[in-house]
Amino acid sequence: MTNKSSVASKQPYIHLISAIGHILEEGRRKALQFVNRILVKTYWEIGKQIVEFEQQGGEKAEYGSRLLERLTQDLKTKYGRGFNIRNLYLMRQFYLSYKNLQTLSAELSWSHYIELIGIEDDLARRFYEKQCVHEGWSVRELKRQINTALFHRIALSKDKKGVLNLAQKGQLVETTKDILKDPYIFEFLQIPEGYRCSEKELEQKIINNLQMFLLELGKGFTFVGRQHRITLDNIHFYVDLVFYHRILKCFVLIDLKLGKVTHQDIGQMNMYLSYFKKEESGQDDNHPIGIILGTEKDTFSIEYALGGITNQLFVSKYKLYLPDKKALQQQLQNLLEQEKS
Repeated sequence: MTNKSSVASKQPYIHLISAIGHILEEGRRKALQFVNRILVKTYWEIGKQIVEFEQQGGEKAEYGSRLLERLTQDLKTKYGRGFNIRNLYLMRQFYLSYKNLQTLSAELSWSHYIELIGIEDDLARRFYEKQCVHEGWSVRELKRQINTALFHRIALSKDKKGVLNLAQKGQLVETTKDILKDPYIFEFLQIPEGYRCSEKELEQKIINNLQMFLLELGKGFTFVGRQHRITLDNIHFYVDLVFYHRILKCFVLIDLKLGKVTHQDIGQMNMYLSYFKKEESGQDDNHPIGIILGTEKDTFSIEYALGGITNQLFVSKYKLYLPDKKALQQQLQNLLEQEKS
């Protein structure tokens, strides 16, 4: 009895510790957000002062210029560390990139903005800023998405209006096509060039790097399982990867192929989708989506293979290495110029 009463008496104290811990964590989070907002605003104001001085005196504070050299020496002497030439240059660029203070997001840190102001293209910068807020990217995740040219990979599947909407609003997931990319980039798997891995190895590497794979898939994906078994006429079939999309409210089935996607692959995925639609999806679920990922795809043969299929089935390429961003930028520029003519 004594032991039971002793345990019972400890419960309120344990709850007290938990409650205090929660209050502390919330307080620290809010304090950090407040400090961040002040820091971002301070650096913006410093950048504004530098630019306005230039405009009055006809000087240009290019990186390493005499103006920035003088500033860094005098500010270091008077206020201490934190005023090297690079930091002052970044503050100046920050103001030039975001001249309206009201457009700055309270959810983004100075480290986020350092990455964003390094993007020369206004459309791309606005997209990454919006997407960073929508999906809560860390600085590391933002760097990764910029390096893999996420904006250009999504934008190339749209018309000019769609590209402008991307820049203004980010990637809003409203329809099935909003979750698709072509190509997907799996550089995080760190597979050496020339190494020939099996489909099983590729799948295992994705599972080992599931957090990065979910980042590449985008917002709304939750992992359900791998090698999901389907049994038909006593024959077992296995879906490589199964996810559930919280926004679209449906299962997403992914099959991985090492080479070119064939019509047999499409037929098999169509069978998986029909099965999931009938046997796995709940009453409130929307129809499942199937994505076949291969290193190659023949546009014409895939178009014919998909003809007449009513299920939501898509074929995309994946690449194991970072894309050529300059080539993607040129393709997007060509697309926007074609829209003008």
